[in-house]
Amino acid sequence: MPPSERAVLVIHGGAGVMPDHDYAEPAAFMAEILERGGRALRAGGEALDLVVEMVVAMEASGLFTAGKGSAANQAGEVELDASVMTGHDRMAGAVAAVRNVESPIRLALAVRERTPHVMLAGRGAEAFADQVGLPRISDPARYYAPAVARTARPGAVGATGPLTHGTVGAVALDRAGRLAAATSTGGTLSKLPGRVGDTPLVGAATWADARVAVSCTGQGEYFVRAAAAHDVAARMAYAQLPLDDAARQVIDAVGTLGGNGGLIAVDCEGNVAMPFNSGGMKRGVVGLDGKVVVEVY
Repeated sequence: MPPSERAVLVIHGGAGVMPDHDYAEPAAFMAEILERGGRALRAGGEALDLVVEMVVAMEASGLFTAGKGSAANQAGEVELDASVMTGHDRMAGAVAAVRNVESPIRLALAVRERTPHVMLAGRGAEAFADQVGLPRISDPARYYAPAVARTARPGAVGATGPLTHGTVGAVALDRAGRLAAATSTGGTLSKLPGRVGDTPLVGAATWADARVAVSCTGQGEYFVRAAAAHDVAARMAYAQLPLDDAARQVIDAVGTLGGNGGLIAVDCEGNVAMPFNSGGMKRGVVGLDGKVVVEVY
């Protein structure tokens, strides 16, 4: 089957699923943007544009622990991470620990397209956002509202644990056979100032090459230690594993280290994998037939 007939778009809204929360609204939103993404996919949209637009929408929604839905760190500031990568050229851009940037994934894209670097962090990344004219948040106290509060059912005890998490991401294979991946997060809840997890680290949470595109979500420290996103590609390249086996083995390896989470991945044949070892993972997929599937548990 030629690439034009196996194109697919996959998104995730994080593996931070808690039993006393209602995810109907995030799931409905994911279905809505996948409908839009599916139309763009069928129209010949590029994988890079597709994954960025999906992540931009989730950042702006306030329904996920990324962008508007991010929670403050222990110093009362929201620090954001993001990365994006394309498979045909392995070009990547990332930002870490940036404050008051409306769309971290757009900033990561600007790093990829307008600098010779892969990552910018902190104040340097914020200055670059101003330089390229990306929107900033002038009143963070009013703009940011943690998504975990929005999805909590009455009487919910709230998020607990030092690595309670949430992330958004997207991977795509377009009709020209190009692969791309994008990931964005507000990080773990109540994190230390300056904490950087896997999301902005190419090879940890985000990877794309000619064979596969991957976006991870979960307890980032463990995904860093597992080099999780790249490990999917490595198992496919060196052990000749099919995508589903490679992806599942990587999540098993994260679990062996003591971490939980999941990933989404698509290979150059249009195969999709969405394994997780947490209580659930908000995830969805659409292909050229226009059928949208969204699942949480």
